[in-house]
Amino acid sequence: MTNPVAQAAMLLKEHRESIDRLDAILVYTLGERFKHTQAVGKLKAEHDLPPSDPSREAAQIARLEDLAKEADLDPDFAKAFLNFIIQEVIRHHRKHQE
Repeated sequence: MTNPVAQAAMLLKEHRESIDRLDAILVYTLGERFKHTQAVGKLKAEHDLPPSDPSREAAQIARLEDLAKEADLDPDFAKAFLNFIIQEVIRHHRKHQE
């Protein structure tokens, strides 16, 4: 018979390894996303476009909320997360315009 504590420790280790892999995926995905938003910021600055696009941002938030529901993720958390990213992107876009 397997020791329940040892089995729990093994399961904990497996979950943590999965979490670590997913954290790496998140970081690399965000890095790739910001490469594209930096390019958008440069284009906006070159063509004297505003750093923020409220209609695009609203559409993205609604889209992410739907995706979150499909993924069984709290839509309020997903919305807050995307709002944080959008504010960071706008900050970068403003820097390009300076």
